[in-house]
This record gives sequence, structure tokens and C-alpha cells, in this order.
Amino acid sequence: MKFADRLAAVRDRFGSDEAMRAALSVAADAEQLTQQSDAYYLSNISRRIFRAGLKHSFVDSRWPAFEEAFFGFEPEKAELLSESDLDERMKDARLIRHWGKMCSIPYNAAMVREVSRAHGGFGRFLAEWPETDIVGLWRYLSKQGKQMGGQSGARFLRMVGKDTFLLTDDVVAALKVMGVVEKIPTSQKQLQHTQAFFNELAHTYSFQLCQLSQILAYSVG
Repeated sequence: MKFADRLAAVRDRFGSDEAMRAALSVAADAEQLTQQSDAYYLSNISRRIFRAGLKHSFVDSRWPAFEEAFFGFEPEKAELLSESDLDERMKDARLIRHWGKMCSIPYNAAMVREVSRAHGGFGRFLAEWPETDIVGLWRYLSKQGKQMGGQSGARFLRMVGKDTFLLTDDVVAALKVMGVVEKIPTSQKQLQHTQAFFNELAHTYSFQLCQLSQILAYSVG
């Protein structure tokens, strides 16, 4: 089934084009991304890391306590946390006490600060990164951040509104049937090939990347 057929099937599923579009996410624009604080981005990087392998609602219910314990995720303060500081927070029953994930906070705080200094804000850095190479941004976050590999980079970007596709099981299943991939893409060559496919769809159908991946997911699930 070609994308045009999948799109038509999803429209039929929702009953109209208007209803379908109302169900799709809308990515933030450059101004919205730029206006958010570095603390906002560090908080969401950290929340994404803690969400991995856990029920999202459980992590979210604990997040106000994390905000309090980690200085509102102000990067210049979080970066200075020592191992003894983290040991103290591991004793706090309000938090999710996972040592590896907790250690990622000061590391990623340093990353956010470095990027912010170089680009005039972490949000500006995200806003200026072209969606036509969103897999390059995934790679950057994976290499420069801590515990941001796999799907975490893309899911963090979706959380903060940066336009990105996701490689969920349903999206990958659709891509397999369409002959784009044989399995979930992991190598740079496979990811760039997948990116090229989404770029072509975005150009042809004028949907955002997040919307294209949702349409593919709806066409399967």
C-alpha cells in the first residue's frame, strides 16, 4: 500500500480530512522553541530519560518533586551536583531512585549549557536545526548527551515540540510494507535513507514529520 492509499484509509477511519487533521500533532514553530528556557529543556531531557522503561504517568506524577530537588533544572546549578549531592537525592523517597539516570542530570546540564552558550539558547539551537536532517539531531543528542541514545532523542524532541518523526513499532511496520526498511533502522545509512523518504513525503503532501509518522502509525494500528 502506497502512502497515498494509507492517507486515504486514515481519512476514512476518522470520517473526514478535518477530523483527521484535528487528531494529528502540530510541531512548535521556531519562535515557540526559542522562547523556552534552558531549564525547560533540561527538565524534559531528564524526564524522558526517567520515562524509559517506566509508565509515563508514574514518572510525571513524581516530576514536581524532581523539579524541587534539582533546582528547577537550572543547568548552571544542576551541573554542579556532586556524587555526594546525588547520594543525598537517592535517599529521597519522593524521587525515582535510579542511580544511572540520576547521574545523567549534571552531565546533560553541562551539555545544555555548552550548546546554549554556542547558539544563544538551547531552544534556538533546536529551532535552527533543519528538519530535513532530524536524524542528525538524534545523533548529536546521543553523542553529546548521556542516556539519549536509541529512541530517547526523538521522543525528547517530540515532547518539546521540535518536528520529528518517530520510529515506533507501527511506523516501522508501515515502512517495511512500503519497502523503505527491512527492520528498524539503526545505522546512519539506514537512518538517512528513512529521512530521505520522510523528506519526500513532506514535500509532496505538506505534512509535518510528526504528522507523517502519526498517519503511518494510524494506517497500521
